[in-house]
Amino acid sequence: MLVALLVAFLLFMLWQFSRIERVEVGDVLSPEGSGTNYLIVGSDSREGFDPNAPNAGAVMGDGADGSGQRSDTMLILRTSDDGNLMTSVPRDLWVTRADGSEGRINAAYRDGPASLIQSIQQGVGIPVHHYVEVDFVTFAGLVDSVGGVVIDFPYPARDTHSGLDVPQAGPVTLDGTQALAYVRSRHYEELIDGNWVGDPTGDLGRVQRQQAFLRAVMGEVGSTKNPIELMGIASSLADGLRIDDEMSTWDALTFARHMRGLDPEPVEIPTYGYRTSDGAAVLGLVEPDADAVIARFQ
Repeated sequence: MLVALLVAFLLFMLWQFSRIERVEVGDVLSPEGSGTNYLIVGSDSREGFDPNAPNAGAVMGDGADGSGQRSDTMLILRTSDDGNLMTSVPRDLWVTRADGSEGRINAAYRDGPASLIQSIQQGVGIPVHHYVEVDFVTFAGLVDSVGGVVIDFPYPARDTHSGLDVPQAGPVTLDGTQALAYVRSRHYEELIDGNWVGDPTGDLGRVQRQQAFLRAVMGEVGSTKNPIELMGIASSLADGLRIDDEMSTWDALTFARHMRGLDPEPVEIPTYGYRTSDGAAVLGLVEPDADAVIARFQ
């Protein structure tokens, strides 16, 4: 009986893996070396989401109508025998993109995942070995499938634009919708000494929150051993996940194995703000400090 249940579980997981959409980027991925870099993209696609649902602002964003699609979040996770690292690629980083044009790296996604991968590899200098993309609706479902994720808030927090509402300080379990509001927050405020104070670190604070949250999510998923819960996680991911066409079942199992107890070191790519000749507010790399960080992912 136990063997039959195990076989059924494995067949179910293989079936769910076969349902995941593949994107044809194999010809632009870097060959693997001593470590593996996963480009994890949070897409702001709202397909299948009810804009009239409670806390819709967490998904729909600031005045968005749900049309179009952009890469709202870009993270590089590196796993290797020498340790695990995680960094964010700022949306507003100004680079020479894959097509030779200059612009914000976030815009490269509009030309497809292959363009984004090439822009990160050429414009930033970080090789990409595997590509993982999850949309916002799926992200919320993943968090709910693990029973929420605990985040320790030093102060009560809110974002009236994204819908974040944390009325008390301390460890708080966020459900899928509030998790999304937390990760997307661009107008983050904390209640300090009776006054709502905006985050003075701006997009850097958002990057740090994203990294902390992803580590928490990976910790929850990696610690899950109950087969029923694992099947629920697989089901919640299958419909909204996209992966590169080179990722095999073994690669996916290796990634899942790495996630168990994974606590990657968060590192920041040093940037500075400036305006282009057209007046656009963008970010540039601080050299040579940025080179030293990027080298850790090469």
